[in-house]
Amino acid sequence: MQSKFPQIGVSIFATMSQWCRELGAINLAQGCPDFDCDPTLFALVQKYMRQGFNQYSPMEGIFPLRESIAQKIYNSYGVNYNPATEITITAGATEAVYCAIAATVRTGDEVIYFEPAFDSYLPNILMQGGVPVPIALHYPDYKIDWGLVRSKMNKNTRLVIINSPHNPTGMILSKADMDELETLSEEFDFYLLSDEVYEHLVFDDKKHESVAAYENLRKRSFIIYSFGKVFHITGWRLGYCLAPAAMMDAFRKIHQFVNFSAVTPLQYAVQEYMQEPRHYLDLPQFYQQKRDLLIALLKDSRFQLIPSQGTYFQLVSYENISDQNDRQFSELLIREYGVACIPLSPFYHDGKDEKIIRFCFAKKEQTLIDAAKILCKI
Repeated sequence: MQSKFPQIGVSIFATMSQWCRELGAINLAQGCPDFDCDPTLFALVQKYMRQGFNQYSPMEGIFPLRESIAQKIYNSYGVNYNPATEITITAGATEAVYCAIAATVRTGDEVIYFEPAFDSYLPNILMQGGVPVPIALHYPDYKIDWGLVRSKMNKNTRLVIINSPHNPTGMILSKADMDELETLSEEFDFYLLSDEVYEHLVFDDKKHESVAAYENLRKRSFIIYSFGKVFHITGWRLGYCLAPAAMMDAFRKIHQFVNFSAVTPLQYAVQEYMQEPRHYLDLPQFYQQKRDLLIALLKDSRFQLIPSQGTYFQLVSYENISDQNDRQFSELLIREYGVACIPLSPFYHDGKDEKIIRFCFAKKEQTLIDAAKILCKI
């Protein structure tokens, strides 16, 4: 059968993970922890399974979890979201991204997003018949040029996608960035998709600037979060989306036919677990220690690092080591040295290559030590 989207191939994440399994390499590629979540959370899942919470949940998610999310958002950003009409639980953040784009973008609508970009954005735009308008960010700081953004906007601009803290670069948007975006939104009246799945992974005492805290952005925004990133349970595929009621109504019309509902006992377990705020408020220190360890371990290597501001990803330049492109160098690392990374070029629609690779530091301390010993010998 001829593919409907022949330009869309297998993701680099799937490719590198498969090579890791085949070669037994140290996996600093895939963005997930190699350690378990809190045993308390395991026990809560078992508790709710045994109590019989094993059938479909309401399409929008169980109400107690949505209430707890509303309280968390208020505590974090001082904003009230109605749990009945403005919060929906999804099967991971990736589903939420799809539903937000599908609910918004029509054939011919232009969608501005920033590259390097998480790999689901572009295919989802194309699936809805949208016109992608990628804007490239550049090493080493990956700052947004808002003048360039303005020049790309017109009456056909339907949606803008932002991601902060940013995967794969680890950069975060500042208040000045949000002010610029707010100004543009008032002039061009677009919808906004704000991917904030790493909201609690911000380092060096910096602040996460959520769209939720900006009224003129909030009223036009789908804001997407992930319990997987926060509680080290990426395989549970549990996320949620916030949006004004009319936008959420459109979102739910898509969600009901994509997945209908997230896994019921997981929702109850997470709802109870999040009643202790330290479970997410302690994350910056937890992951900053891992980032700092990786940086210290690679200090005497030939790699060049700029400390990540957020997420659990660290970018590394290998320009002092090899003239190979980033895919070739990544394959060399895994096949010849037994360490897996992710090249940055697949995050650009045109394969832009600045000799940058990405390591995930959401790993056990020993995993990072073992990988760094190898990398320092290159």
